[in-house]
Amino acid sequence: MTTRNYLFAASQDDVALTRFIATAASVTGFLDGAPGGHLPGWYQPGQDNAAFLADLHGRIVAGYPRARRPFHAVRLWTNLLWQPAYLAAIAVHVHGALPDLSGLSQSRQNLDITGYRLPAGPQFRASEEEMIARAGKVLRAMADTMLAEVNTVTSLKRLPALRLLADRMLGLVASLPRFRPGTSIADQYRYRALWLDAMGLSGMGGLETLDLPGGNQVAVIARQGCCLDYLAMPETYCVSCPRQDDVVRLQRQLETAIAEMDETGA
Repeated sequence: MTTRNYLFAASQDDVALTRFIATAASVTGFLDGAPGGHLPGWYQPGQDNAAFLADLHGRIVAGYPRARRPFHAVRLWTNLLWQPAYLAAIAVHVHGALPDLSGLSQSRQNLDITGYRLPAGPQFRASEEEMIARAGKVLRAMADTMLAEVNTVTSLKRLPALRLLADRMLGLVASLPRFRPGTSIADQYRYRALWLDAMGLSGMGGLETLDLPGGNQVAVIARQGCCLDYLAMPETYCVSCPRQDDVVRLQRQLETAIAEMDETGA
């Protein structure tokens, strides 16, 4: 996190942003943010991102030479999406207030986008329903701009891109009990509908409920999109990959949920 000049008193907006960045880092263990505006060489939707995207795409192609063009396009797209989606979910469900994510800038580390900056400003506080509605619209607008920019350096169709955006949000909703203990499965199903509706993605994936040993239950993602990782790692499917038979997928998701439960002691 960048240091501030203590000749000037911190405003309420500065304090709120610092708290949000600290919360995002704490609940995930990996989100690395700092307060501040856009920097040269960073990515921000709508800026002149041609060099950034061409460089990242070239690195992905070089890093995964055996994978085909569709994988490279998808990996570029999902790189751009993941931090804004995480920050939106954490803002609404953990922090309890929504910064203006349209000012988000992101940095690159080797083959991946990681690290971000946000300018200080008023944060929107309202009910979860109202914050989801606002955050969803902002995310979708950002995503539409990102997709147009991705298509200046490669080719990615709109439908699979939007399905992957839905998958990202569904994955976050499925993970909410880890970020905010006490979140019920009923809550998760309600949030699923609210987020997808707010982003104009209704019907693009959902959740399913699995029974765990001891009478507990867990909500898992039911995806429609595919990250195409199997093109880079042949014969290897993600646990929740929709290309698998549903019986196999659900068994793998159940085993993963049990392992996570054992690891956390939940």
